[in-house]
Amino acid sequence: MNKEILEFIETYIHAIKEDSAAIFAGAGLSVNSGYVNWKELMRDIAEELGLDVDKETDLIEIAQFYRNSKSGRGSINQKLVDEFTKNVAISENHKLLAKLPIKTFWTTNYDNLIEKAIEQSSKIVDVKLTSDSLSYAKKRRDAVVYKMHGDISLPNDAVLTKDDYESYNEKRQMFTTALQGDLVSKTFLFWGFSFDDPNLEYILSRIRILLGESRRDHYCFFKTVSQEDFVDGDGKLNSEEYIYACTKQQLKIQDLKRYSIQALLVKDYSQITDVFKIIYKRLKEDNIFISGAAEIYHPWEKENAEKFIYELSKKIAENGIKVISGFGTGIGSSVINGVLSYVYATNGAKMDENLVLKPFPQNIVDFEEREKLWYAYRNDMLSDVGIVIFIFGNKLKNGEMINSNGMMEEFKLAVEKGAVIIPIGCTGYISKVIWDKVMEEPDRYYGNNEELIKCIEKLGEENNNYGILIETIMETIKIIRDKRRKRL
Repeated sequence: MNKEILEFIETYIHAIKEDSAAIFAGAGLSVNSGYVNWKELMRDIAEELGLDVDKETDLIEIAQFYRNSKSGRGSINQKLVDEFTKNVAISENHKLLAKLPIKTFWTTNYDNLIEKAIEQSSKIVDVKLTSDSLSYAKKRRDAVVYKMHGDISLPNDAVLTKDDYESYNEKRQMFTTALQGDLVSKTFLFWGFSFDDPNLEYILSRIRILLGESRRDHYCFFKTVSQEDFVDGDGKLNSEEYIYACTKQQLKIQDLKRYSIQALLVKDYSQITDVFKIIYKRLKEDNIFISGAAEIYHPWEKENAEKFIYELSKKIAENGIKVISGFGTGIGSSVINGVLSYVYATNGAKMDENLVLKPFPQNIVDFEEREKLWYAYRNDMLSDVGIVIFIFGNKLKNGEMINSNGMMEEFKLAVEKGAVIIPIGCTGYISKVIWDKVMEEPDRYYGNNEELIKCIEKLGEENNNYGILIETIMETIKIIRDKRRKRL
């Protein structure tokens, strides 16, 4: 990846963590799902008017011509319904965006793929379709989707023709005002815009007029002009068209800087997906799940074991990593107290940014129902973590002390989801079982990272000096995070 994209990744991750990241989605985001872009939406309409859509540059004008010819917009509304109510699959890009903790989405699209993807990620989405809807907020919302050009559910109100654009500030002024505020305070990524889209001309003109010099840096992706796109059937390059396309792209890139939009060049659109996979993985690495349960702590003294868990959790939080806990028996309280100790000692630190508690549902009498629910709960809990630490791991069953089978299930799920495993083997029980397992095939779990494997090996050595042990664990975490960053 080039330097500009690497810098974008760092900038955007920082913006996500600061709650100041936003997405502006254009038609290109939905094309892979099977919906049409603006040109294809207008193709049949242009043909009916006796025009060639490939020769036209003002597609809004075509929409207006069609409305004029029909003396109303009933036909064009039906065209929207036909095209955007098709049963299509949610794309990988939509799913990736929905998984990320991005709270602000703007779109000119009429489809509902963004909001569907967010809902499927078990999040609450607040969709703004009309100016009136901007005046209230859905409780406990995780994300807001601003549909500034309307929605397929209200085709008659969709912004499509010249009439619609000319009356936009009268009917949708509140959207313009809200967008202005977000463009000042958030870092936007424009995704799915060709910058030939007539919609965008109106948007960009508003941005520049509204913001003046008070502009924040924003980003967009461009596919680099390739010679392959200008080779005819005989394998001959059309040099004139190729040079023309390169020149125009560079001029576009320069022009976008007037709006503080930085263009990021990719060789293929699939690279955009790869960029967001990296962002997702990087953010996951900032979430550590502590898996543990203990009725007894032998060979550790209880006080020493609790102090170890407390200090470890505190140290993880101090390093800007969120701790996730299922509130395991004998472990959860020390995890909570350790993180809270950091939060209360730090001005400006927030508990929800440092600790997520997910205690298991209790009092479920039916065994099969409980096991099924707990499996789903574990699966969800481990979905957004990059590292899992295993500590102790025993429970009392029918008066007998046994290893925690639930922790073994968490180990299997964590491996399946690509999380890195850190078993504290010296704490014994299921953690020792897991440590033995990963050390039998270290390359399978840690690749050929000898430095990381040596750290994991140390965690299995008999040791109840929690200070030294915590140093080794934190060194292990650092190696994991640094290694993944170097892969970029």
